[in-house]
Amino acid sequence: MMVTPHAKDIVEGNPYLDEVIVYDKDGKHKSWLRSLKFAGRLKKKKFDLAIILHPVNRAHLLTFLAGIPERLGYNLKLGFLLTRGKEHTKQKGLKHEAEYNLDLLGELGITGNARDLFMPIRDESEQWVEDLFVKEGIKNADKLLAINPGASCPSKLWPAGSFAEVAEELARRYNFKILILAGPKDMLLADQIARKIKGKTINLAGKTSVSQLASILRRCVLFISNDSGPVHIACALGTPVISIFGRNQAGLSPRRWGPLGKRDKYLHKEVGCIQCLAHNCKKEFACLKAIKTEDVLIAAE
Repeated sequence: MMVTPHAKDIVEGNPYLDEVIVYDKDGKHKSWLRSLKFAGRLKKKKFDLAIILHPVNRAHLLTFLAGIPERLGYNLKLGFLLTRGKEHTKQKGLKHEAEYNLDLLGELGITGNARDLFMPIRDESEQWVEDLFVKEGIKNADKLLAINPGASCPSKLWPAGSFAEVAEELARRYNFKILILAGPKDMLLADQIARKIKGKTINLAGKTSVSQLASILRRCVLFISNDSGPVHIACALGTPVISIFGRNQAGLSPRRWGPLGKRDKYLHKEVGCIQCLAHNCKKEFACLKAIKTEDVLIAAE
């Protein structure tokens, strides 16, 4: 499997893979010369088939230049380089992204269950979390609530004050210990929420690798998050999730990107927008503000 560096932890150690190949398009493979050399290394592996799940120019071009004889993917962005291109309709959001991925396997006569997710757990990450919990005074019997207030776009950020209110109330009701998880770019937001919550919180924003994040999430009773990657990691680990959605676009809807676990919930409200302007919203992200703390508390119950 070929992945970008930040996705490496999600697949490395997966027993169903023989090898993980890292392509760093924003780093060491950014120049076209280095990408050509990368394609040359792929060519030496003599692959028979490439299945391209995410239709981007470079993935189509690399597999073409690597001389892989059969290239299956979605007919978008240099899709003419594929030998078998399937019509791209993901923007319509008619099914889940996992189902769209499995549709490609259907072209090969292979079927699978879109809800059957897997994330490997590393021993070194498990030890890191054990050491962290000893340091923070977290015991095995403690109930953990994790919140993720960050996301890739402002149009996906539920208000910080709402996250703080929900976490504080759930901690009061169920004696949860609260963990704040977020990436490096959301550290200030996480600090803001930590200051708003009365009582102790453990703020791990910007302090975990993806693998360490997984080892934390699998120990949690509940995970509350904006629409983001950690939601799907939690699903793969069987941790119940409440995922909060804003934007009213079919291709970004919960139907396509919602959590897949049996006990998972998502929250999404219509606020009458004719067209979603995403991060250029003129209504101060009314769709996100329409989701109240009580809505999340009911979902948690």
